[in-house]
Amino acid sequence: MKTTLDELQAFIAVVDTGSITAAGERLDQTVSGVSRTLGRLEEKLQTTLLRRTTRRIELTEEGSAFLLHARVIVESVELAEEQMSARRQKPAGRLRVDAATPFMLHVVIPLVGGFRERYPEVELEFNSNEGITDLIERRTDVAIRIGRLKDSTLHARPLGSSRTRVLASPAYLEKHGKPRRVDDLAQHTLLGFNQPETLNDWPLRDRTGDQLHVHPAIWSSSGETLRQLALEGQGIVCLSDFMTQVDRKEGRLVQLFARETLDVRQPINAVYYRNTVLSARIASFLDYMAESLGDRPFQD
Repeated sequence: MKTTLDELQAFIAVVDTGSITAAGERLDQTVSGVSRTLGRLEEKLQTTLLRRTTRRIELTEEGSAFLLHARVIVESVELAEEQMSARRQKPAGRLRVDAATPFMLHVVIPLVGGFRERYPEVELEFNSNEGITDLIERRTDVAIRIGRLKDSTLHARPLGSSRTRVLASPAYLEKHGKPRRVDDLAQHTLLGFNQPETLNDWPLRDRTGDQLHVHPAIWSSSGETLRQLALEGQGIVCLSDFMTQVDRKEGRLVQLFARETLDVRQPINAVYYRNTVLSARIASFLDYMAESLGDRPFQD
């Protein structure tokens, strides 16, 4: 075998990151080192894998075909290493985790220190996406999803649930007044999601008895953006407890319509594709998350 694992990893890193510079940062190598490695690989294969321009890097047809084989080889080596680590009962290797920005910031990140202390040989890679992530396309091991699951091809590990509440900052209420009835919300600035539309169903009843659906004046795809807007006094918002628990405790956000609020909870699941025995690194993360979140209920 002429091709080395380092050359395959460098090739994949360049494709995934979109540049030699970014690939060097991921691999902790110099730009010139990555470039030389790619040159050796193309020389051994006697073909051009990548077209380099001043603006971007593109795969050739041969490069696209070779990339599929390269990924299989590298993933097979990673799996072999995981199996050897599992035999020693020491989870190891890179673990790729995806979660929406608010959950990543308010829940996952505070748990990283404890996880790393317990499993120091697991390398963590975090990615944040506000929408649904294709686990295979993004090479994601575990994705944490808030809300009902629709993809039946996924295996899910329930981690808990989080209640939603209608909130506003003291500054907003002082300036605009506190709504006394649900109907009063129509006279206020409402903050909401541009996708999915179901997130604009608030845990209140409208005058017909149905769950209240609002039309926001300010929209965002990110719950964290809406939280920041609410903290700045820009409007009334409905968010999950996992991102507002500290704000409510410290008085930065105040719950509205406490008596009228329905007990609406968003399920929290860790999802993954593999239906065989989980690798030690994935199992260790799932177990740690379930254990930690069980000790830290989001609601008051």
